[in-house]
Amino acid sequence: MAKRRPPVVHGTVVIDKPAGMTSHDVVGKLRKTLGERRIGHAGTLDPDATGVLVVGVGRATRLMQWVTGADKDYSCEVVLGSRTTTLDDSGEVLETVDMSGVTIADGRATVAKHLVGAIEQVPPMVSALKVDGKRLHEYAREGVEVERKARPVEVTRFDLDETTEPGVWRMVVTCSSGTYVRSLADDLGR
Repeated sequence: MAKRRPPVVHGTVVIDKPAGMTSHDVVGKLRKTLGERRIGHAGTLDPDATGVLVVGVGRATRLMQWVTGADKDYSCEVVLGSRTTTLDDSGEVLETVDMSGVTIADGRATVAKHLVGAIEQVPPMVSALKVDGKRLHEYAREGVEVERKARPVEVTRFDLDETTEPGVWRMVVTCSSGTYVRSLADDLGR
């Protein structure tokens, strides 16, 4: 059996993940670039999401467990009155509702009453979460709806602001690991 060569690089890399790449794609690219096999990321960003992806290289992969469990900050825009199959703008529109009578004060009241603190959240069908060894997004692609159990998450900050575009609000959220911001936006709309 061949001896494994020691890693050349050990440490943490902070990547500004572009849209269109999976977190796994980023790891694959780093493996090629650094010539290192032992690389792992802390948490998963949706392929369409942009943002910070923390990656451990070599011995630093052991540190990722503490980063993964830490609270996360997210910022996104929500289009009022539109619900899609993926709960984001990449999905097929399921329904549209006139939300012109809904004010930012209404939204903030909903957030304060239902979406801050310890809450139960049902993961979206289009996610990397595994059920019976298969990722939910694979079931979704096959048109199969899988029952998902609500999971406890913690939202410590949920700011809601208007944008210059009518019918679009900005969400800034600080939440526990495992929280789906798309689901928070969907819950806000309900």
